[in-house]
Amino acid sequence: MTTFTLKLKRKESIADGTLAFYFDRPAGFDFQAGQCARLGLIDPPETDEEGNGRIFSLAGAPYEQGLMVATRVRDSAFKRVLSAMAPGEELTLKGPYGSYTLHNKAETPAVFITGGIGVTPVRSMILQALHDEAGHRLTVFYANRRPEDAAFLDELTRACAEHANCTLIATMTQMDKSRRDWQGETGYIDQAMLRRYLDDLSRPVFYLDGPPAMVKAMRQMLNESGVDEDNIRTEEFAGY
Repeated sequence: MTTFTLKLKRKESIADGTLAFYFDRPAGFDFQAGQCARLGLIDPPETDEEGNGRIFSLAGAPYEQGLMVATRVRDSAFKRVLSAMAPGEELTLKGPYGSYTLHNKAETPAVFITGGIGVTPVRSMILQALHDEAGHRLTVFYANRRPEDAAFLDELTRACAEHANCTLIATMTQMDKSRRDWQGETGYIDQAMLRRYLDDLSRPVFYLDGPPAMVKAMRQMLNESGVDEDNIRTEEFAGY
């Protein structure tokens, strides 16, 4: 697989403790919405036992110019070096990888259940599907502790508000720790919440991603609700 070189264009804070990094897209690098790639540091000033590379979902949609990834800022050598990078500095890119992509049959609805930084591939898939006018009925359940922690929340809210076939249900689990007003759902995503917004749980393809414990719990919930295992697709975000 070809190794590409990326040059950082800019970075920005998109939620508390979360940064987005923007790059020019290398010539010859193509990907599908929902896929991921490996970013590698070049001669970093520090490293640790996990090495100099990490897998990131490509949060940017294929139709958008450039490439974009987003990550929670953690106290690891990789994240410290990445967070300190200045525009013009370079990384390596390998990929794309993965089959966590939107199904082709537009008549089958798609339901996304995600939390925290797990929203990155969801952003790519939702925006690409809306851009392509793919025709799927799209429903996104997006859980965070507080609005301050919810990356891309405003962007996804606007995108779904502008398209009748897209519904975003954002829920917050720790509003007692928030400085903001919130009029949406609160509490964890559960079967009762799903049934408030979905008429038939047997029809959609479900896309689950986020921390492994969340993915496991959501999968069990869907299994107990009678959802066919063939209609559940998962992507776990471990060690982000």
